[in-house]
Amino acid sequence: MRWLITGGGGMLAADVLDRIALTGEPVLALARAELDVTDRRAVLDFVGGYRPRIVVNCAGWTAVDEAETREEEALAVNGHAVAWLAEACSRSGARLLQVSTDYVFDGRGREPYREDAPTGPLNAYGRTKLAGERAALVHGHYVVRTAWLYGAAGPNFVRTMIRLAGERETVEVVDDQRGQPTWAADLADYLVRLAQSDLPPGVYHGTSSGETTWCGLAREVFTLLGADPGRVRPVPSTACPRPAARPASGVLAHTRWEPIRGWRQGLRAAWPVMAGAPGSRHAGATEAGSQCSVV
Repeated sequence: MRWLITGGGGMLAADVLDRIALTGEPVLALARAELDVTDRRAVLDFVGGYRPRIVVNCAGWTAVDEAETREEEALAVNGHAVAWLAEACSRSGARLLQVSTDYVFDGRGREPYREDAPTGPLNAYGRTKLAGERAALVHGHYVVRTAWLYGAAGPNFVRTMIRLAGERETVEVVDDQRGQPTWAADLADYLVRLAQSDLPPGVYHGTSSGETTWCGLAREVFTLLGADPGRVRPVPSTACPRPAARPASGVLAHTRWEPIRGWRQGLRAAWPVMAGAPGSRHAGATEAGSQCSVV
């Protein structure tokens, strides 16, 4: 089986590449400079020539707030590019796995969102990702929604909390948004197993089981550091307004396939890498994730 990973320079792509390498099957990961997925002709030509069996699309516009004023640019990556990839895969007989987000929902639901729940994004980012979902599905491919992703190869909320624990006496973090922190390596394993399965095309939810708030996640990080979790102070979203509205709940149900392990288990498994243990990959990466913390 031959694999192609688009968006090869990103956090998730690095873990997908590592996971596929374990299979011994040929895989090619292409960054934007090597394949611009917004260029339809380039996508059709490359996929048609390389003829992968599986394409995992890790390319995406992930700057949630910037999408509010640059929606057309975000749509080019999150929507139109998916249409080109889906078309190319359908022409060549490949299977496309499109990575999407809980932000396609409005977050007002009281129960976890099923795969077939009505969508209603609150922000431009969510709208562009929903466009990508529809493009993949109309061509008969796979959509995998994930949420609150963190990993070894890029900036994310967990790394930010590790850094702030060493810089600040207290950190104020939003406590009225609920979701499922998901380790990128766990999602990579989920994607590869889904691609290898006989499950039919459609929407799947690739998130850790359980749920917490950003504050709850931050306190777990402090606990694993051996720091006092009480140093993390809960605040409402109104304390740190952002250009793009966030869903109050992005908790996803897993009715079509198995969930990933519990978010605390995932975080503990990821900890040697995330905390920068000797030999860990990209141990020096820092920056804030998509959510707001007030410091």
